[in-house]
Amino acid sequence: MNFFKNIFNKPKKKQPEDYFETTITEKFVRVEHPEREAEQIFWEDVNEIKFINTDQGPFAPDIWLALIGENSGCLIPHGSTGCEKVYDIVSKFENFNFENVIRSMSSCANEEFVVWKRT
Repeated sequence: MNFFKNIFNKPKKKQPEDYFETTITEKFVRVEHPEREAEQIFWEDVNEIKFINTDQGPFAPDIWLALIGENSGCLIPHGSTGCEKVYDIVSKFENFNFENVIRSMSSCANEEFVVWKRT
């Protein structure tokens, strides 16, 4: 019986996205990783939002949600804890481009897809 238990109860291998921690408050978004410098942007400073696709997967995150300001920004890996919550917030911004979200999720090339820009 232990033989089958050992086969079917193996711990799930961590994905690169699992090492990122995103903090979301009413004022800012902060992304931390044990091997990277923390990134933070205040919501009021976000000027552009885009998805950045890379060919780095599965060894590194291959889709990033980028919040970009003039002097700050942060990259949130798609699939990491917190990414969906940030997406839920930004997707409500006026003139959010859902077509580019679909294009990003359908692409496996190194591309960038702007989904929102401050006017």
